[in-house]
Amino acid sequence: MARVVFLGTPQAAVPSLHELTRHHEVVSVITQPDRPKGRSGRPVPPPVKTAAIDLGLAVAQPGSRGELTSAVSEAGPVDIGVVVAFGRILGREALEIPSHGMVNAHFSLLPRWRGAAPVERALLAGDPMTGVTIIRLDEGLDTGPVLTAQAVDIESDENGGELTRRLADLAARLLGQTLGHYLTGDLVPVEQTDEGATYADKLTAQDRSLDAGGDVSSFVSRVRALAPEPGATLQIDGDPIQVLAVRPHHGDVPVGSWRVVDGAPVVGMSDGSVELLVVKRPGKRTMDGMAWVRGLRKSSGAVA
Repeated sequence: MARVVFLGTPQAAVPSLHELTRHHEVVSVITQPDRPKGRSGRPVPPPVKTAAIDLGLAVAQPGSRGELTSAVSEAGPVDIGVVVAFGRILGREALEIPSHGMVNAHFSLLPRWRGAAPVERALLAGDPMTGVTIIRLDEGLDTGPVLTAQAVDIESDENGGELTRRLADLAARLLGQTLGHYLTGDLVPVEQTDEGATYADKLTAQDRSLDAGGDVSSFVSRVRALAPEPGATLQIDGDPIQVLAVRPHHGDVPVGSWRVVDGAPVVGMSDGSVELLVVKRPGKRTMDGMAWVRGLRKSSGAVA
């Protein structure tokens, strides 16, 4: 049984934390500080913090790089650090504290989609498959040697949240299978190639914007990639409408406009049309497209 310091933040890291506690001694959990959320602006703890407290584990929430290094050091003598969607780059000082360094479960088939948003970028690009890669961390951006990797097909109707949950469960299984073998020296990491490397840049507000004048495939891919959060946005009659699910539609709607077709909202694209299946108005609850249409008083039919 190894002494482990765990670094992770979102819900996607929680399955790995639970898996590690079944096989090893997790001596400390390091996560991001609580952040304001919602209309109240009250600080909300990250899911990993909540899970760690439920498990009775010590939690640290460093705010700076120096505090992060101190938090790893203050965990005491540890055999290894395990990082899953922590959200910050670790410096050499922190990486060298555990006797066997740190490993990271990354949600892509490296070297494809190194960086902050691998799941979303894979869906935006229309990739047919992705996976999880376990690497030993170095100072580069997801460039360390590979312990193991496993591919999965991306389902045709799968969105970013659903795919992330599948990869989170896979990451937990792979860590459970490989960590012990790595610590005993039975599993030797293989250097990662740079050939075919792509970069999953952090999502921006521009990435969320839907183009009603584009093609159907790109429109659908963007909606899938960003659902359920942060959600792709389409300007309809001046309102930023979050679009959370769509499908291609047979309706003949002019490009750059929308119409009600058989009770459903349909947007005209350059090569066809798409039906808005699930939407969310600012400050309102999520609803299906037909219900949204029924609640409208009037519309110009304009999209942007």
